[in-house]
Amino acid sequence: MTGMSAAIPVHELDLPPLDLDSNPDPEARARLITAAREQHWLAKGLFGYTVTAYDDVVAILRDKRWFSAASLAIEMSGVSDPEFGRNRRPSILGLEGEDHTRLRRLVAPAFSPRAADHLRPYMREVVNGLVDDVVEQGECEFVGAICEPYPIPIICELLGAPKDDWRLFSKWAGDLLKIFNFNLGEDYRLVMQASRELDAYSSTMIEQRRSQPADDLLTALIAAEEAGDRLSHDELLSMVNAVIVGGTDTTRNQLACCVALFASHPEQWRLLAEQPELAPRAVEETMRYLGAIRGTARFASEDLEYRGVLFPKGTFIAAGTAVANRDPSVWDEPHRFDITREPAGQPQLTFGAGIHYCLGASLARAELQEALPILAQRMPNLALAGEVTWKPAGVAIWGPERLPISFTGHQ
Repeated sequence: MTGMSAAIPVHELDLPPLDLDSNPDPEARARLITAAREQHWLAKGLFGYTVTAYDDVVAILRDKRWFSAASLAIEMSGVSDPEFGRNRRPSILGLEGEDHTRLRRLVAPAFSPRAADHLRPYMREVVNGLVDDVVEQGECEFVGAICEPYPIPIICELLGAPKDDWRLFSKWAGDLLKIFNFNLGEDYRLVMQASRELDAYSSTMIEQRRSQPADDLLTALIAAEEAGDRLSHDELLSMVNAVIVGGTDTTRNQLACCVALFASHPEQWRLLAEQPELAPRAVEETMRYLGAIRGTARFASEDLEYRGVLFPKGTFIAAGTAVANRDPSVWDEPHRFDITREPAGQPQLTFGAGIHYCLGASLARAELQEALPILAQRMPNLALAGEVTWKPAGVAIWGPERLPISFTGHQ
């Protein structure tokens, strides 16, 4: 991004409208995206501007002067209760600059691929147990039966919490995630209550781990140190909160998106069952084609120029990751779903890019890579058994709300 002498203010551009929030149907959205991108690399969105081209999405996400809008979720909601503000603490999801760099540097080793791989046997155990409960019926509502309960026991195992407490974690996760649904006027008391209960629970676990270390993420975070720097108690609580928020609804919704997609492509489902070694490619392709996180909001921390366009300080943009994931300059036939697709040389962007790249990406990949082949092998002849009900288009983490499926039961 360069000097601003000849830049055109963004509000003066004649940009195509792109109202993705009004249409949850994935294929209809793809058509809207294609039409908008053919006109410009920018489009007018509901709350600002949407970036429609892969290279531009990556460039903006990697520019540290575009700040994450997660830090403004409260302000944008219109909630004025001072208690809500007093009880907030900085989160890695919204921190910027040196504060974000420091926290990320301290905690990154605890979220390595090796740490995620350690949990793969337990992931297989959990998903097989869930399938056991429905396999003889030959049908189920997949979101409630498999997606909702799948990630929470794994998060409990990751943190070192008792397995029997997974329902508590599930409730807290659901309530905490309401902060991103633009309805805090009604939901903020639920968010506050969940935050207080989780803090009390986590504080007890932290004190236990300080005196009795274990082989879990919480112990690793307590021990994290670089040049004498350690996480404070509040930072530990914040990280547990981020793990709950980032590690549950994302996996739930992405798994539901994957299975809804496979139900429309039964030949791909059979192929995955026959060749489970395709699981890594299948995960990347499903996340490219139908990601649960379709964009990430940023705002200009100062006046910024990019590609001859001036974005005044405070301008909101949506880095359209779902849009970028269908960019024909990166993928041949981008609207074709194919789990045998050769890697494009550039990654799908559902995990984001830049300093806010998903910290739990290795864990999410492992969860999906383990679940999908097991489901394909134990639920052959997958088909939709009714209409898919999609979540409201405006929610931050999106996917099927109800996904009725049928299959041939296979023990």
